[in-house]
Amino acid sequence: MTSARLKYLSLGVLVFQTTSLVLTMRYSRTLQSDGPRYLASSAVVVAELLKILTCVGLVCKEHSYSVRALSSILRQEILHKPIETLKLAIPSGIYTLQNNLLYVALSNLDAATYQVTYQLKILTTALFSVSMLGRRLGLYQWLSLLILMAGVALVQWPTDSPGTPEKEQPAGGSPFVGLVAVLVACCSSGFAGVYFEKILKETKQSVWVRNIQLGMFGLVFGLFGMLLYDGERVREHGMFQGYNSITWAVVSLQALGGLVIAAVIKYADNILKGFATSLSIILSTLISYFWLQDFEPTSIFFLGAVLVIVATFLYGYESKPGSNPSRA
Repeated sequence: MTSARLKYLSLGVLVFQTTSLVLTMRYSRTLQSDGPRYLASSAVVVAELLKILTCVGLVCKEHSYSVRALSSILRQEILHKPIETLKLAIPSGIYTLQNNLLYVALSNLDAATYQVTYQLKILTTALFSVSMLGRRLGLYQWLSLLILMAGVALVQWPTDSPGTPEKEQPAGGSPFVGLVAVLVACCSSGFAGVYFEKILKETKQSVWVRNIQLGMFGLVFGLFGMLLYDGERVREHGMFQGYNSITWAVVSLQALGGLVIAAVIKYADNILKGFATSLSIILSTLISYFWLQDFEPTSIFFLGAVLVIVATFLYGYESKPGSNPSRA
């Protein structure tokens, strides 16, 4: 396959993964059903398990499907290097928190508002890159961060006037809770992504092995969180209560999404990633309005969304700093 075709394939995969995950997660959290709703903490645990199994399969493929070679690699890199493995406990714990927060956010915010607001992770990642990696940002990048903040502020700007009837809250949700969840997720995403990038730059190990190590800690943290917050409901109705085809689609997209992005990232430059983000925001807005019908667009929202899209392109314009390796 030619380089140009791989670029456009990367674009399609990035747009599909980003958009479908947000929309299916939002739909699954607002879908009315007779029985109990699935537990977000359970979905996070299952996604971690799927990631580990997928990464083990990819490492096995790298070594010509040799089980002996796979076993040797895992022993050497995980058991025989405990300090290196323990370093990944920090980003893993933060990623587990972030994954749970995304469920909270999409239980309280429509997909379009979430998509635009979550782009603040560009700001947090840039700031952590400067402080932790000593990276220098150019004029266009600093300008793009200011535009990004302005755009997100406009998207979150209250639109109800005293004379208009109060908007109906999202199904059982609070926009304020959703906003706080997104903001904390943006901070955790920025820190964990840069920390993980720093670890990858200091070692030459396969990104799939690193993701297995992350997944192992994520599985432990996820199980602990599930038992701590939802232990009673798990004992009463089981870990897989409320699961249906939509739930499994969400879990699969969350589990495989980071792996897909990690696989295509070498073909996607900053401009292409900005284009994918922009398409995803537009698609999420249209589908939220026409299909989910939980979103009423306003002129202020569109202005904010345009500013965020412009900022996304502008951030990758002047130079191409090393991309954050995707955590699967």
